[in-house]
Amino acid sequence: MADTTTRTLKLLALLQAHRLWSAVELADRLETTERTVRRDVERLRDLGYPVQSVRGSGGGYQLAPGGSLPPLVVDEEEAVAIVSALRTAAHGSAAGMAEASVRALAKVMQVLPPRLRRRADALRAMSVLLPGEQQAPAVDAETLTTVALACRDATELTFDYAPAPRAGRASGTRRTEPLRLIPVGRRWYLLAYDLDRQDWRTFRLDRLSAAQPQKRRFAPRAVPGGDPAAYVRESLRGGRDQLQVRAVVHAEPEAVRGRIGRWSEVTEHPDGCLVTMQTDDPGWIALALGGLDADYEFVEVPADAVRALRGRNVREARALYLSER
Repeated sequence: MADTTTRTLKLLALLQAHRLWSAVELADRLETTERTVRRDVERLRDLGYPVQSVRGSGGGYQLAPGGSLPPLVVDEEEAVAIVSALRTAAHGSAAGMAEASVRALAKVMQVLPPRLRRRADALRAMSVLLPGEQQAPAVDAETLTTVALACRDATELTFDYAPAPRAGRASGTRRTEPLRLIPVGRRWYLLAYDLDRQDWRTFRLDRLSAAQPQKRRFAPRAVPGGDPAAYVRESLRGGRDQLQVRAVVHAEPEAVRGRIGRWSEVTEHPDGCLVTMQTDDPGWIALALGGLDADYEFVEVPADAVRALRGRNVREARALYLSER
């Protein structure tokens, strides 16, 4: 294998199996000499890969954990698996993981060949949920990564946007300066400066389509209050399709804040804490409260939310019963 770069990448792929390879085995796999293997190992070390040498008759080379995080080499199956896992994590409820997953997904999708993108899309389309599992609102992966990259690169973004049916407005094209993607509950929202309306706007990503980055770059504006996530949450309050639910949770306030504080308001209460949630997704209420592993009772719940929550599980049924007595 004459090409040094190709040979070195293949060596890295072999070492990432985290097994101990003898110099003879590596030379055979790479169709080269043991001396060349030693030179390629030094090249990887210079690039920041922690390749360990084990001396003796049973020795060889092994990629050690830790150190810096240089580029990974993955095969096609692993690439598809990474994309599928990141898409799932992007809709997850773990604090901080959704945003990090979108950033990672955007980077992977940039270099993923079209053929592997189609495979990843097919895998998602053919995946099914078991009864009782929660499904996040569908957001096209291409849209998600396009918007994420526009936010990262401070590039003007245009897209078609469909308002809520009850808003009484027709779909239209928006010209924006995108600032940040914010997960609220199980939905993604884009905070952007609307160039035509000369004001900040919050857009639900599952209502957004035909996203196209433009050539114009911009200097990001300062969002009022300085906190994009707080601005989005405040902008959602009082919306026509928002439901407000309040529940007393029998748990320490700090523990509840640590689990769902980024999506709700948690205050002190004699029986634990009072949780106030505002969302347009009643299913998210059950998902968030049910994941606290604590008893709770609703003290305020709209009729629309009651109908959506009925029959979900014993805990929600008990909470609704107490709220309606």
